[in-house]
Parts: sequence; structure tokens; C-alpha cells
Amino acid sequence: MKNSILKISTTFILFVGLVFQVNAQTVSGSWKGTLEVQGTQIPLVFDVTEEAGVFSSTMDSPSQGATGIPMDETKFSESTITIISSKIGIKYIGTLADNTLIGTFYQSGMELPLSLERSEKVLPGNISLPTSKEDLDKLANWNPENFKYSVEDYFAKPKARSFSFSPNGSYMSYREKDENLKNHVYVKNLETGEVKRVIEEKEELIRGFGWANDNRLVYIMDKGGNEDYHLFAVDIDGNNQKELTPFDGVKVDILEGLKEDKDHMIISMNQNNPQIFEPYKINIDTGELKQLYKNEDAANPIMGYEFDKDGNLRGFSKLKDGVNIELYYTLDGTNYNLKKQLSWKDAFSIISFNYASKNRHEAYVSSNLFSDKSKIYLYDLKEDKIIKELFSNDNYDVSGLSLSRNRGYELDYFSYEGDKNVIVPVSSYYKKLHERMTSKFPNYNYTIADVTDDESKYLIFLQSDKLYGVYYSYDAKKDEFQLLYNLMPQLVEKDMAEMRPITFTSRDGKTIHGYITLPKEDLNGKKVPVIVNPHGGPQGIRDSWGFNPEAQLFASRGYATLQVNFRISGGYGKEFLESGFKEIGRKAMDDVEDGLQYVVTQGWVDKDNAAIYGGSHGGYAVLRGLTKTPDLYACGVDYVGVSNLFTFMNTIPPYWKPYLKIIKEIWYDESIPEEKVIMEEVSPVYQIDKIKKPLFVIQGANDPRVNIDESDQIVSALRDKGYDVPYMVKYDEGHGYGKEENRIDLYKAMMGFYAKHLKKEIKQPLKD
Repeated sequence: MKNSILKISTTFILFVGLVFQVNAQTVSGSWKGTLEVQGTQIPLVFDVTEEAGVFSSTMDSPSQGATGIPMDETKFSESTITIISSKIGIKYIGTLADNTLIGTFYQSGMELPLSLERSEKVLPGNISLPTSKEDLDKLANWNPENFKYSVEDYFAKPKARSFSFSPNGSYMSYREKDENLKNHVYVKNLETGEVKRVIEEKEELIRGFGWANDNRLVYIMDKGGNEDYHLFAVDIDGNNQKELTPFDGVKVDILEGLKEDKDHMIISMNQNNPQIFEPYKINIDTGELKQLYKNEDAANPIMGYEFDKDGNLRGFSKLKDGVNIELYYTLDGTNYNLKKQLSWKDAFSIISFNYASKNRHEAYVSSNLFSDKSKIYLYDLKEDKIIKELFSNDNYDVSGLSLSRNRGYELDYFSYEGDKNVIVPVSSYYKKLHERMTSKFPNYNYTIADVTDDESKYLIFLQSDKLYGVYYSYDAKKDEFQLLYNLMPQLVEKDMAEMRPITFTSRDGKTIHGYITLPKEDLNGKKVPVIVNPHGGPQGIRDSWGFNPEAQLFASRGYATLQVNFRISGGYGKEFLESGFKEIGRKAMDDVEDGLQYVVTQGWVDKDNAAIYGGSHGGYAVLRGLTKTPDLYACGVDYVGVSNLFTFMNTIPPYWKPYLKIIKEIWYDESIPEEKVIMEEVSPVYQIDKIKKPLFVIQGANDPRVNIDESDQIVSALRDKGYDVPYMVKYDEGHGYGKEENRIDLYKAMMGFYAKHLKKEIKQPLKD
């Protein structure tokens, strides 16, 4: 593991794992202490080991979600321990006395007292369950053939990515990876070519960043994947770096960037109540906060706020009695009046106010109140009525549109997702631009990743099912394209597999959509093994067409990938979505099984060599598939999946608890006797005797959504039955692996698992 960042007020302080000993027998083990800096308390746990007279140590910071941080140097002499980390510039000197270490911590000219007491090391979950690194390495090496493309080719993060212009177009920001796999943020002066590193990524991942104005960037980080995001800001020269929300246990979301107020943005935080988010205007230089509205009714919390471009709160949605939605709107900016009462199942959302209209109450709205599919309307919020229906599609929900701030908020285009993404130009300006893009790049989906305020420079992102992604810049005044960056040049398009949209009919007559990615072996008429990959969510989420690194990796090893947008998936209308409520693990799984049957009947895949793999709800679907249809799959890979619906409901994050009634309407409600029976039926841990095929389980220890206990339960239960269940746990991850080294470990072990348990005759992928 890499060195961890510990944030204390606005200063980054890094701490060491300490080693203390009179002899190996008395100092080896775990030690716990608390460092106090500027009124902030930071608990630390230090693990000391000794082998052949040589000492080493690691450090955990429980409040940061950081574990196992190694130190460079550990020395002990005459009851005094000295710990040095040259990489992070710290030193600790401590003396052992009566089972206590009394010492001083040094960094950046500071000298801070630090005392430690013996303790028992506590990590999340049952630490006896995870499979050893050695055994996971053996699994990863099960199929050592020299493939043309390695796991790293697909899952190493690009050398550079996340390009964006400053609003005035003078600078470009991007992320670039160093030799230690840290992804720092750089700013390039487009006139001079000068490049500066402005944000350094250390132990904690930079989860996102962007331009606050022409001179300052903002970024967010959490602690070890716990999803308690904090907001930071920095100048474009790397100076004036500041943590804007230094509040432990508080989650921050960015609501509005405020182009009209370059010194502020609007955020939400659950600072006053972990279950409730309230809006604040924050100064991006000083961190000064102004609360904009008080969410006073904890039993019926506000679930969403609507601000205009000037930062005025125009309305909000309130959750009523756990399942209903009340929409409030203000005419005068002070008094908020009830406008609509809806079911939580209804969709009515403001995409943008119509700033081109003299009527300030006009807005572009996406809604399914008046039809099965969501449509886009021009709506009068004061009169609570439709002005005009603007855009719809008979088969899919529509919700995307774009306005030009530079051209007086002219409507440029609508968009929606069908089998692929579709852009429908509206304005004469955008019709010409769209024609230019599609004629220049006819075989790719394009996205305008960024545009300068004056619309003179565009950042174009190209992708397809065979192209990971390429950035082009476009000078609108000169009508010139310039290749900026190919994210994954090592992945040659002609070697990649095709992702085909598919449509089939479920056993009860529903039209189901999905995708099949077929390796080249299949195109030569050979039936291939298939990996069935149900998506997460599950409600409102869907799989999409485009480059999928997992599917491409699988195809390179001779496996097809099946993705089914089963009932409850989003984008196909209200009836389709709701038909999956109370059917998770039942009819939703039927759709997945029917999809597998469809691709079998097409002659594409080998029905006797099907694996099932998924993350989150997809991980649950793996476990459910192995219990519901135990003969259908040869093996399964469960990635941060739910195993017990009862314990899952009881361990949700506090900010989900106001929505527990809704969750129970989507899943099941154990207070209803007949639904409790269903919960037992569809909870894999209660059906453990039905699992008879090999299973691989993967978990992030700090997962706030699917507690590590979900994976511990299924692993423990199967091992009690005598099954060998490989179990990978990363103690610096949450709901899915974000760190490159962890992701590569995951996919190497997964490919070894498939090689071991799928009867695959194909030894190597075709190379030409």
C-alpha cells in the first residue's frame, strides 16, 4: 500500500506506523494512540513486527479508512524507537515504559507529543476469512498463457485523462499517472505550453475535480472508499490549497457551480443530521459557509433542491411519509408553496429554467406524469401547466437537452439512450456542428466533453464498442480538429470484440433489451463460454453500448459477455421499471435466464459453460443465480454483493434511512408476513444448501452500501459446508475497487478463476 494522507484542519499530516520494543516479545503487536493537532483528534493504530531481529511497522488511521501503510525505516535501541519515512517526510521517536510508548512526532517543523498503549488490532469484518495473498496469486496464475493483451492493458488507468478547459479557454486541466500509480492533476497554459502539477494524489484517491472559475480548481476525496466526500480547492499554480469542508463523518455533494458568481458554489451537507442534507453557499477561497435553507422536518426530509443560475433557491422536493413526494416552489424567493403531490414512483424534474424567456417561471421539465415514457416539456411552474411538449420517443425515456449560455440560452439539442446514444439537433448552429462531427467521425459516438464560455474551443470525446476513448480539440473559428490524446493506444481497435444490441421476449411476454459481446472465435462458428453479467442498482440503472473493459478482457480470453437490461432497469418507461418492484431475485432473474436461453438458441454460446458475474446488485444476482438455478451456471463471481436481505436493510448508510420505505417497496418488507417469506427465499445465505458450483467473492472492507458482513456471511456459511471459497478483501476500498493496483489484482484472480472452472477449449485469442 502507498502512504496515506491524514488531513488535520487545512494541513496535510502524514503519520507513521511505529515500532517499539524492549525485545521482540514485548513490543511486537498493535499499539493505539491519539494525536492532537489544532483541536483535532486523530486516532492511530500501529502494528509492529519483528523477524530475525529486524523490525518493521505499518500504520492504520481508522478515521481515514487507511490501513497497512508501510514505513521506510524502523530502529530500536536502549528502549527507544525511531521511525523514519523519507517519502512523506516524518519521524517518530518514542521510549517504552510500563507497556506505554511515550514519544514525539516530527513533521514540517512541528513537534507533537504522542503516547501509545497496547491494543488489539481491529479491522472491518472477520479478518480470519480473507484468502491469503499467496493463494490468490496462485489462482491468478492458473492460466499463464502469453495472451496478446494483459489484464493491465485493459485496467491500468490511462497515462493521462479527464481533460477540460478553463472557462476562458486559456488553460487545460487533466490527470496524469506517475510511476507509483498516483494520478495527479496538472494545469497547462495553452498559450505558453507551461505545465504545473496543482493537486498531488497521495494515499487517498482524488474522486473528482473541475474548474470553479478561471483561476481555481475544486476536487473531492473520501477516506478509504467510505464515500464521506470532502471538498477541496486550489489555485491553478498549485498554491492556496485548502480543505473547504473539514468535517469528519460529513458527506458533501456539489449542487451548483455558479458561473455567474465565480467566488462561490452551492453544496449540500449532512453536517447537522447524518440522515439529512442541507444546502450551503461556500466561498471557494476561504471556505466560509452560508446555510441557504434549514431542513427542519427530519421525519419528512427535503430530498432535492432546485437552484437557478444565479444561486437562488427556486424550489425543493420533500419526502412525505417515506413514500410520497411534495414539490414546493417560490414566486417571490421567500415563501415556498406546495405545487404538486406525487408518488415517489413518478418522475417530474426540472432540467433547466428557460432563461431565454421573459417568463422567469418557465422551465424545461422531464416527466412521466402524462405518459408511460418520460418526455420533455416546456412548463409554467407558476401556473403548474404544460406550455408545450417538446420531445419524446415511443420506446425510451428522454431527459437530455443542451442550452447555449453564450447564445442567450438557445436550445441546441435533445438526447436519449436507446440501443445507443442518440443526439437530435434543434438549433441551426448545432445542426451544423453535429453534421461536422458526424461527417468527421462517422463510425463513433461523440460527446462534447467541454466547451469554453465563448464556444470557440470544443473538447470532443470519441468512443465506440471497440475504442476506449480518444480526445480531440476543435477550434470552431478555424474549423480545425486536433488529436489531443488516445486514452488506451495499446488496445488496437481491430483486435477488439463487437458489442451487439439484442432484443428478446421474456417468458411472460415482455420485450427485453441487452447486449452480447462475442469473441472472434464465435465469429468463426465456434460456440464459446459465456459470462452472464447482471448490472447493479438495480432500479433505474441499465447497461449501455460502448467500450466495456470487462467484456473486452473476457473476449480476449475467448469468453462472450451477456448483459441484460432486465425488468426494473431504467430508460424503458414507467411500466417496465415498476414491473420489477417486488421481483428482485424472482422475475428480474427470470429475465436474465431468458436472455441466456436466447443467446444459446442463436448458436453463439455453449449452454454448458456459462458463468455469472456482477457487482453490487449484480453480486447479489450471482448468489441468487447459484441458488435459484444451481444447474444453469458453471461458476460465479460475487463482487460487493448482498447475501442477506435482512442484514442488508439493517446496515444501510444513515443518509439512506429516510428512504427505507421506498427501498422496501422496491425490494421487500419483512413486516409483511408473506414478503418476509419471500425475503428468506431470495436471500442466498438462507439457501446455502442449493449452491453447488464454485464461487469467488470480492469485497471492499469500508463499503458503506453493502457492509462487509454480507460477504463474510456467504463465505463463512459455504466454508462451514466444506466448500473452498476464494475471498478477496481490500482494506483500503469501499463499494468497488478504485485503486489501480487493487483492480488489477481483482481481474487477474478473476481470470484465473474462470480458467479453472469454465471448460474452455480455446487456449488463446485470435491475434489478427
